[in-house]
Amino acid sequence: MHLKHSLFATASAVLLIAANAQAQDAQTAPETEADRQSAIDRVLGTVTVTATKKKDVENVQDVPVAVTAFNSDTLDALNVTTLESLSYSSPNVSLDDVGTSRGTANFAIRGLGVNSSIPSIDPAVGVFIDGVYIGVNTGVVVDLFDVDSIEILRGPQGLLFGRNTTGGAVVLNSGNPTDEFTFKVGAKVDGPVDEDRGGASATVQGYVSGPLIEGLLNGKIGASYTSDAGYFENQFNGDNHGELQIATYRGALEFTPTERLSVLGKLEYTDSRGDGPSGQNRSYFDRETFDFSINEPGLAEAETIFGSIRTDYDVDFGNGRITNIFGYRDLDSGTVGDIDATPFTLFHSGSEFTQEQFSNELRYAGTFGKADVTTGLYYFEQEIAYTETRNLPTTRPATLPASIPWGFYGGGRQDHTVWGAFANVDYSFTDKLVATFGLRYSNEEKDADVIYIRPRNECSVVSGTCSPDGTNALISLITGGAAQEPNGFSDGNEWSNWTPKLGLQYFWTDNLQTYAHYTKGFRSGGYNFRITDIPIFYQFVAETGEFGFDEEEVDAFEVGFKTSSEDGRVQVNGALFHTAIQNMQREVNTAGASGVVQNIINTADASITGVEVDGRVAIGESWLATFNVGMIDASYDDVFFDLDADGVVGSSDLALDLPRVPQATWGVGLIKDVDLGDGGALVGQVNYQFRDRIAYTDSNFGWIQSANMLDANLTWETPVDGLAASIYGKNLLDEVQAGNDTQLPFPGPLSTGNNYPYMGLPAGGTFSPLKKGRLVGLELTYEY
Repeated sequence: MHLKHSLFATASAVLLIAANAQAQDAQTAPETEADRQSAIDRVLGTVTVTATKKKDVENVQDVPVAVTAFNSDTLDALNVTTLESLSYSSPNVSLDDVGTSRGTANFAIRGLGVNSSIPSIDPAVGVFIDGVYIGVNTGVVVDLFDVDSIEILRGPQGLLFGRNTTGGAVVLNSGNPTDEFTFKVGAKVDGPVDEDRGGASATVQGYVSGPLIEGLLNGKIGASYTSDAGYFENQFNGDNHGELQIATYRGALEFTPTERLSVLGKLEYTDSRGDGPSGQNRSYFDRETFDFSINEPGLAEAETIFGSIRTDYDVDFGNGRITNIFGYRDLDSGTVGDIDATPFTLFHSGSEFTQEQFSNELRYAGTFGKADVTTGLYYFEQEIAYTETRNLPTTRPATLPASIPWGFYGGGRQDHTVWGAFANVDYSFTDKLVATFGLRYSNEEKDADVIYIRPRNECSVVSGTCSPDGTNALISLITGGAAQEPNGFSDGNEWSNWTPKLGLQYFWTDNLQTYAHYTKGFRSGGYNFRITDIPIFYQFVAETGEFGFDEEEVDAFEVGFKTSSEDGRVQVNGALFHTAIQNMQREVNTAGASGVVQNIINTADASITGVEVDGRVAIGESWLATFNVGMIDASYDDVFFDLDADGVVGSSDLALDLPRVPQATWGVGLIKDVDLGDGGALVGQVNYQFRDRIAYTDSNFGWIQSANMLDANLTWETPVDGLAASIYGKNLLDEVQAGNDTQLPFPGPLSTGNNYPYMGLPAGGTFSPLKKGRLVGLELTYEY
């Protein structure tokens, strides 16, 4: 085993803290059977959701929304450490990291998502942290700690959450300051147990919370640090790969000067640095292995400041509440990646990216007789800048003097502004029948400077030394002035939309409801920061009359039910949905002279129909079973782009599978609680989830194999009050999964030269960044 000696140091530290705390509190004694709440009861407790944005949180079983919600107890039971780990806990949900750039979200829900690391492409699944929308996918998949709840909303959420939620929304609420003194510390070590893998990862986390001024001001501070030695072994040199050091510091203050007014401020700083992608080239290695060999370990570094201020004021008008949420985020990141995924320097890429965003949402929620009213105003703005470099084996032109630097540089800069207004009314015709009427108006504007990624004099978009104006001086020099190639372009566009929602909800009993609704959603149009093939790009410009791509529109219909037993020990929820997509927005990947050509295009109209059921059953007093199943049927209705690159738009394109749509996902879980009396308690948990294979590229030449994910966790809740020790395993079947599967023009020994969907061996090379395989770990936590 590769678990390092740091395990003993971290374990000893937590035990020492626990022992000291116990010594300081002479009244502390082991929990009795009457005092202890079992893990089953903790998970069965009422789970509330904030996503309806009403005055008070609601029971997840009462809302007419397909949502999987996790409170802190459930997250602890499932040993959830990142958003990505929830991919295997919900039907029709894929919360993947794209793999190209560490921490970049590649989320898809109900078949709607993105497959891109281009920062100018907007998400289809919106991520909201403490009520603040995160404007880019970069830096979203990070380690979690001190999380109060996570809500995964399936289906378009455009009414309350705005644009770029056509697939759904992920709502994360971090822990708030408490009015009683409490603290929690934890340490864990995990890593590979198989031969020819890398080293272990160690994490320490903790927070302290309590009153600073009794009844007036509460505070909280926390920190988390992870040092990962690198899970994989790079066959190029035998070194560990996937190394990472990440530190997060968090503080919060809650000020309650009156019973009506509260102000909650949170601030977080994260600094991370690690290796680039662990890229497997499947023309060199079998896709069912973790083997890879790269001569550039790469780099992924990021520094993020994130903050929010939430103000709540209770008013007599409608017995309601006025809420204002201000958010700020500043991100500075850089990457280096071995994209050819070989021991040779064929295509290495670097990037620098900055983002700064401000947002503010002002809303009111109240009740007027039979009507629950939620209405608000929203404003969002961000500036992003991106520089990309490419190191390709292009022969240096003889006409280019040796004194002049040679390289591929380009990228883009964009100003992005959104404002909107929304109103939602839930009207109770009777105590059983509730109708929903909602409408949102949004206006969005983007202004962009795009610089083509081409051979040019060294420059940086982020630093302002790359200009979209004029012609490429290096190309002119190489050709002696015979060729005039534009540097790029400047352009702007504006979109405005009405997003309605209509629905009915009927409560047959206190424990059974059905619902049906229609809603519309939009995914933003925009500009491609990664243009490498100018002739193809100008062909699109000639066909569409635009330098950018248009927005994507969805119409979604859903019927569902939620039911539970009187005591809540049995719970079953289900939904049937149909989504019609117009102007589907896709990043079309093809191999080319610049390594990979990536064009963002409106390619097709499509339909997605599916069903999903999830639930839980408590068996006796000490067993809890969970289950979920999702089935999707997706097809193109009309295709207006040559997806399979055969030179014709026709039946072969219509027959392709939509990317990121698994036909089936299903899973089962089991939790067992064993009370040991004076010896504490043992809580065991095992979870199995299956996800069908998915097409990754629009051509279906790139694809991700099916996954059988098995996780397990055994926790000893010791006789020392608040002290727990766990042993856990993730991906115990050692399934190989990749963040993406992109074709490259660099064939290897396993290349066949033949392209066809779901090919066993690739036509040429591939870039397939690996996810971690089987790992086991130990964790100690102490909570007071």
